[in-house]
Amino acid sequence: MGLGTTASVALTGLAGHVVEVQAQLAASVPGFTLVGLPDAALHESRDRVSAAVRSTGVRWPQRKITVNLSPASLRKHGSAFDLAVAVAVLAGDGTVPAAGLDRVVHLGELGLDGRLQPVRGVLPAVAAAVDAGYTDVVVARGDAAEAALVPGARVHGAASLAEVVRLHGGDAGRVPELDPVRAVRQGAARRPAGDLADVVGQAQARAALEVAAAGGHHLLLVGPPGAGKTMLASRLPGILPDLTTAEAVEVTAVHSVAGTFDPGDGLITRPPFEDPHHTATPAAIVGGGSTVARPGAVSRAHRGVLLLDEAPEFPPRVLETLRQPLESGELMLHRAGGAARYPARFQLVLTANPCPCGLASVNKGLDCTCTPTAKRRYFGRLSGPLLDRVDLQVEALPATRAERRAAGAAEPTRDVAARVAAARAAARERMSGTPWSTNAEVPGTWLRERLGPGSGVLAPVERMIDRGAITLRGADRVLRTAWTLADLAGRTVPGAEDVAVAVTLRTRGSHA
Repeated sequence: MGLGTTASVALTGLAGHVVEVQAQLAASVPGFTLVGLPDAALHESRDRVSAAVRSTGVRWPQRKITVNLSPASLRKHGSAFDLAVAVAVLAGDGTVPAAGLDRVVHLGELGLDGRLQPVRGVLPAVAAAVDAGYTDVVVARGDAAEAALVPGARVHGAASLAEVVRLHGGDAGRVPELDPVRAVRQGAARRPAGDLADVVGQAQARAALEVAAAGGHHLLLVGPPGAGKTMLASRLPGILPDLTTAEAVEVTAVHSVAGTFDPGDGLITRPPFEDPHHTATPAAIVGGGSTVARPGAVSRAHRGVLLLDEAPEFPPRVLETLRQPLESGELMLHRAGGAARYPARFQLVLTANPCPCGLASVNKGLDCTCTPTAKRRYFGRLSGPLLDRVDLQVEALPATRAERRAAGAAEPTRDVAARVAAARAAARERMSGTPWSTNAEVPGTWLRERLGPGSGVLAPVERMIDRGAITLRGADRVLRTAWTLADLAGRTVPGAEDVAVAVTLRTRGSHA
C-alpha cells in the first residue's frame, strides 16, 4: 500500500483554505475514488488526471486509488485541484519522491495531453497558502506572474505535468516542448478616463465630484440629457488617489477570482471603474452563479467607482440589491455550493433625468411634456431607502452662454486630484489607529465625539430631523460630508458653514 500527500487551496469567495490532498494506492481491483465534498468539475478530475499521466509517458498505477481532500467537511470546487491530485497519486506509486511534497502547494488544471492550464483566483489562493506557512507553490506557467505578486512565495511555473514530475525528482522520460497555455481574460477595454478640463460649466456638480472623491461619498447627479452627467461621473476615478498596497492586493484578488486581471501589469494600483448597462441582471451586478458565487460589478468596483448611468432605467430589483453593500461594504452570497464573502467598498454614482422626457429642469419646465404622475413614477424608481444612503445629491444643469465662452478655462484633473489627495491624507491621519480610511466609512457617533461637547454646528440638522426633512441616517451622512469639506479647506473640525454646504449638497438645495 502506498500513500502520497501534497497540498492545494480551496477558495470560498476570497478566503482561501489549504487542503491536504492524500492519495492511497491499494493492491485491489483497479479503480479511482475521489472523496471530500468535490463538485462536478472536481469530480471529473479523475478522468483528466489519468489521461494526462498517460500522455506524459508515465505508467498509470493499476491499483485501487482513493484520493481524499481534507478537511472533508469543506466544499471544494473547480479544476485547480487536478495537479495536486496527479502529484499525490504519482507520489503514492513511487514515481515521484514523496519526501517534502506535503509542504508544497499545487494549483493547476490538467489537459488530456498533460499540459497545465491556468485557473482563476491564483493570487488569493497563493496568499492563503503563504499565510498558512506554505511557501513553495507550483502553478501553470501562465499563472506564474500572478502568483509571484504574493510576497514570500517561491513560485515554480510549469507548462506540463512532465515538468512537474521532473521538478520533484521523478523520472518523466523526455519532457516534451509544449507552448504554455495562456490565461483567458474576460476584461474589456476601458474607455479613457478623460480630463475634468473638458467639462464645460457645472460648477456645483464639479464641486460635488471633488467632495465625493475626497471623502469616498456616494453621488447622485440629476439633470437633462446632454448636460454632462455621464462625462462628469466618468472622470471621478481620475481624481481619486492611488490604492494603498493593502488595497491593491485586495482589489487584485477580486479581479483574479473574476478572471478580469492581467498579471502582466502587476497589481491593480488605480481605483477600478465599473459602468454596467441598465439591462444587467441582479446576478451581474452583485455576483452569482448556479453553485459557486462569482464576484459581480459591485465587487469588481471595490475601492473604486460603480456608475449606474440613467439609474431609473435599471430594474428596481437590481437597485435594491445595492442597499446592503452600501451600508456594510461587503457582500455575502449564498449558493448551493456554499456562502462566499466579497468586499464591496465602492463609491456609487447615479445619474438620472428629472423626468421621462428630461426637460423638467430646463426653461423652468415649460418644455416638459410629462404628467405629474409620470414624473413621480419615473423618479420614484429610486427608492427612499436607496437615496437615503447617497450622501451627495446635486443638479447638473446645461452650461450657460458665459460658461460656454469660457470653455477651456476649467481646472484640469491633476489640480483637483492634488486637493483630493491632501484631504484624504488629513482624514487618514485623523483616523489612524481605526479600521476606517475615508469619512464615508466613519460612524456618526465617532464624528460627533470629535466635535466636542456643546458644539452647536449641528443645530440646523437637528431642526431638519424634527420636522422630518432628513432621517437620522441622513444626518450622519451630512456630518460626514461636513468633515470632508473641512478637510478640503484645511480645517481641523467642520464649522457651521461646512454643515450648511453639506445640507445643500445632500438635498439638491431644497432645504438649504
